[in-house]
Amino acid sequence: MSVGKRKNESKINSKTNPKTNHIHAACVGNPNCGKTTLFNALTGSKLKVANWPGVTVEKVEGEAFYEDTRITLTDTPGIYSLTCYTIEEKVTRKCVMDDDIDVIINIVDASSLERNLYLTLQLLELGKPVVLALNMMDIVKERGMEIDLHRLPEMLGHIPVIPVSAAKRTGLDVLLHAVIHHYEEGMEEYILDYPKPIEERIAKLEVMLQARYPNHASLRWHAIKLLEDDEEVRTEHPIQITNVADRSYEKEIIQCKYAYIEKIVEETLLHKSQKAASTDRIDRVLTHPVWGIPMFLLIMCLVFFLTFTVGDALKGVFEEGLALVSGEASRLLEGLRVSPWLQSLIVDGIIAGVGGILTFIPNLFILFLALAVLEDSGYMARVAYVMDSVMGKVGLSGKAFLPMILGFGCTVPAVMATRALETERDRRKTIMVTPFMSCSARLPIYVLFSEMFFPDCAAIAAFSLYVVGMATAILAALAINGLEKGKINDSLLIELPEYKRPNPRTIRIYVWNKLKDYLSKAGTTIFIASIVIWFVLNFGMAGMVENPADSFGAAIGRFLVPVLRPAGLGMWQIGVALLSGISAKEVVVSSFAVLFGVANANSAEGMAAIVENIHMVNPSFGPLNAYCLMLFCLLYVPCVATVATIKKESGSWKFTLKMIVFQLILAWAASTLVFQIGSLFVS
Repeated sequence: MSVGKRKNESKINSKTNPKTNHIHAACVGNPNCGKTTLFNALTGSKLKVANWPGVTVEKVEGEAFYEDTRITLTDTPGIYSLTCYTIEEKVTRKCVMDDDIDVIINIVDASSLERNLYLTLQLLELGKPVVLALNMMDIVKERGMEIDLHRLPEMLGHIPVIPVSAAKRTGLDVLLHAVIHHYEEGMEEYILDYPKPIEERIAKLEVMLQARYPNHASLRWHAIKLLEDDEEVRTEHPIQITNVADRSYEKEIIQCKYAYIEKIVEETLLHKSQKAASTDRIDRVLTHPVWGIPMFLLIMCLVFFLTFTVGDALKGVFEEGLALVSGEASRLLEGLRVSPWLQSLIVDGIIAGVGGILTFIPNLFILFLALAVLEDSGYMARVAYVMDSVMGKVGLSGKAFLPMILGFGCTVPAVMATRALETERDRRKTIMVTPFMSCSARLPIYVLFSEMFFPDCAAIAAFSLYVVGMATAILAALAINGLEKGKINDSLLIELPEYKRPNPRTIRIYVWNKLKDYLSKAGTTIFIASIVIWFVLNFGMAGMVENPADSFGAAIGRFLVPVLRPAGLGMWQIGVALLSGISAKEVVVSSFAVLFGVANANSAEGMAAIVENIHMVNPSFGPLNAYCLMLFCLLYVPCVATVATIKKESGSWKFTLKMIVFQLILAWAASTLVFQIGSLFVS
């Protein structure tokens, strides 16, 4: 088998003058090859980078500029082949075959050349210019390996092969130059010669396709796919081929490709026996069938220990800043003789609500930083691998744990990530349980009430809620599966990337994006919610009231008290806070700040004031009640943005409403059970 090339005359939109100032290129590669990191480096985009397939299920565009040429780059999901087995492969294949894509940039992990080249050989058959970006060359050098950069392009049909480092941002200009130059050379079709019986059948199918679709692009690629009995191509080209091929030749074609890949590796890769032994040693523990899950819980416990200890050490600066802003605002408004009600709205409503939320930034920063390090180092892929067997036992697809892991950050993208699941049934089951994973918006609630009522073990109290959330998701999935009596056969196919030193730029992008989303929410949703809460607490049937107990908010809260009392939450203030938390979970904290007139709920003085005010209303409210409140916030209705996403992804209001009712009942039942049982032991 060998690779050659010929001019492609069948391209629909061939350009008589190929020189242009605008080129469209697609970034294509295996998962964990550094594709999205390279895309970020070329375009300056701030995309999330993850170590598993399924995160990116839609193409994302960005622009790069080289000299006087604008290059529109499309980042595609990580795939292993162009055969449509998964949704990622379907999305990528549709993208690269689009007439708008002029050049394909195939990003390859140079340290795993043999695995990556199968996709490369498939891309070469499309008849579009392909530029090979040889990424992670620093790892190749660290292992003492060498790649023959003269022989490799020759064996791939003399395509450009450019060594780059996405992490270190080296070789980027050379890559962009190669993209432009290779495009201007014109379209060429790269021919992988198969054994004679297969080549004869490909030639016959090309003739049949040419007769029926005279202007169709990539005739050879389509002919090969017909021989492989590719379902989508057979549907697209319903021609009778039984006289050419009476069976699928997919196995033979795959074997030919891998035989040629072995030849490429043999001739171009030197000292290939060198391996990273550290990965295997660490994985003996972290992916162990018995110790894997306890190790994951131990690591997450450490994360929350750092979130509380280091985060609390940093938050003093924010507390001082908020106190200064609140004091200066009060003096300024008094000096301007602003009416008392407007002063109260600004100081007690907006500043207390929004400002109280901002003081949690240090805690969130530590959490996001720790999660980014775990993700970029390659550990999170191990967690999904370890949990695969658990997912199967509770009736979920092995891929279901990937969206659930994303739920630690935000439930909205986690729900969207269920698109990677194969069936609608799997997707809906996963959507049902994903909101039970504690998103970052719940962390301020855990921090506030854990430090108020569990000062000596706040980190453990908060961490326990993360464990309860995961356990609830698994038990709920088991219950749903029992009702459906279904069976899941879709196991998780995931590559375990080698452990690597987290890239500082990737970490910075991840953390900043998360904090930016949090700040954006504080400036919009929480800002509006704080104003609304202030109004419902300061106005009643008789107009503006001095005592919040006479307000609309108190009336609404009292309506909920009989329902919440069995769960130990029988205060109208809690009812109002829980209702407001549907807009955004952080609003529960800002609601308490507004409800009890505290400018900074996260400070020691603010927490002491809230506890004092709570005890004035309900002297028996203690740690058990506080834990039930946190448990209720964990399990009840997700935020409005998540509900809207669930409706969009499921396409059904009926399903969405059933899910809301299910979560409300579960939250009430779990909190009531914990409170009633706990009351037997706590006087």
